[in-house]
Amino acid sequence: MGVMFGTDGVRGVANRDLTPDTAFKLGRAGAHILARCCSNNRIVIGRDTRVSGDMLEAAMVAGICSAGVDVLKVGVLPTPAIAFLTRELKAAAGVVISASHNPVEDNGIKFFGASGYKLSDDTEAEIEALVIDNCAGVISPVGGEVGRVYEVRDAADRYVKFACGTIATDLKGLKVVVDCANGAACRVAPRIYSELGAEVTAIFNHPDGININSGCGSTHPEALMEAVVSAGADLGLAHDGDADRVLAVDARGRLIDGDQIMVICARNLKKKDCLAENTAVVTVMSNMGLHLAMRESGIRVLETKVGDRYVLEELLRSGARFGGEQSGHILFLDHNTTGDGILTALHLLAVMKEEGQPLDILAGQMERLPQLLVNVQIADKDLVMNSPVLAGAIKEEERKMGGSGRILVRQSGTEPLVRVMAEGRDMDQLKDIVERLSNIILEIG
Repeated sequence: MGVMFGTDGVRGVANRDLTPDTAFKLGRAGAHILARCCSNNRIVIGRDTRVSGDMLEAAMVAGICSAGVDVLKVGVLPTPAIAFLTRELKAAAGVVISASHNPVEDNGIKFFGASGYKLSDDTEAEIEALVIDNCAGVISPVGGEVGRVYEVRDAADRYVKFACGTIATDLKGLKVVVDCANGAACRVAPRIYSELGAEVTAIFNHPDGININSGCGSTHPEALMEAVVSAGADLGLAHDGDADRVLAVDARGRLIDGDQIMVICARNLKKKDCLAENTAVVTVMSNMGLHLAMRESGIRVLETKVGDRYVLEELLRSGARFGGEQSGHILFLDHNTTGDGILTALHLLAVMKEEGQPLDILAGQMERLPQLLVNVQIADKDLVMNSPVLAGAIKEEERKMGGSGRILVRQSGTEPLVRVMAEGRDMDQLKDIVERLSNIILEIG
């Protein structure tokens, strides 16, 4: 990755790291590279609910139009809706202004190509180089050649219709609590589940610009867990700020993570002979229990680095069509080109209806081994990750585990964090391992 683009676009504290000037230049550079020479010289732009979205969207729109490219504004919608609408509206590119599950002070800018897929590293590098060069060489047309802005008033309706059409059953008889994270899901998620027949209770669906992801959503599911039990619901669904992921809660208030959701959906797809290449693609963060459950079902598992872009790359390389992350960022490439939390939830609900089983029974198809993850905040991620001291400490801890578990230490692609994960059957041992490694990381970084 370059200086600006991380594993999921450009991110930072809005108005400090990610300024309107940067957004303006990203708009100009993105328009020049992705749309200026296309017959469909227009770019779809959408955002989540955070307060800085208006500011960055205005700057981004100005940059795109200044390069002579039109803008199709779709308003507050999930990230996967922008990917879909980029294809649906036959645009040259799509832009999402969102920092996903991050806190309100952060924001981000992410591009999709005309196909609805995220940009390649090479294309991101081209855009980044132009921005760093102050957009030298990007034309500034005048008069009637300046780009125009069009509001797409039926954008939400189009996405709702698309999402509802991705499953072949209704959801009548299911009682669902949906946590919208005060984010992009608010406008469409409850509506989609309701239109398919579910009895829906929506919580955290009153965004005010600053409450996105605050004590709610997929990173803070505790309130949802209580709400599901209180309501006597069949399950709960927790989206994040841009609704590209989902976690679930069973009727007893227990969290069901992305690994368990993938096992449930992969087994169902295989049963229907719809699991392409008989393969699921996951990341190194997936629990060992997922591998055991997939193996028991005769499903091949391919593993990648952490990040949905790497899952997508492997899906396209291998010919597989299904995969995702433990975080609930799951891809169904037969339907959409990026992780889609609402689509994932629909497929999970459809499996419950088709198999006539409650979520806890379905989730029981996978035994989740104890796994402990700690985020260590440090100043220099590269210094830590390249440290021979840390490498030696990890090797020693793995020796002590005697092959009965695993350790994974990796840096965040979007935050100043190093993540330490240990997995095995003895939680006390995992706590000791994570504490020792975290202390070493703090000493180094």
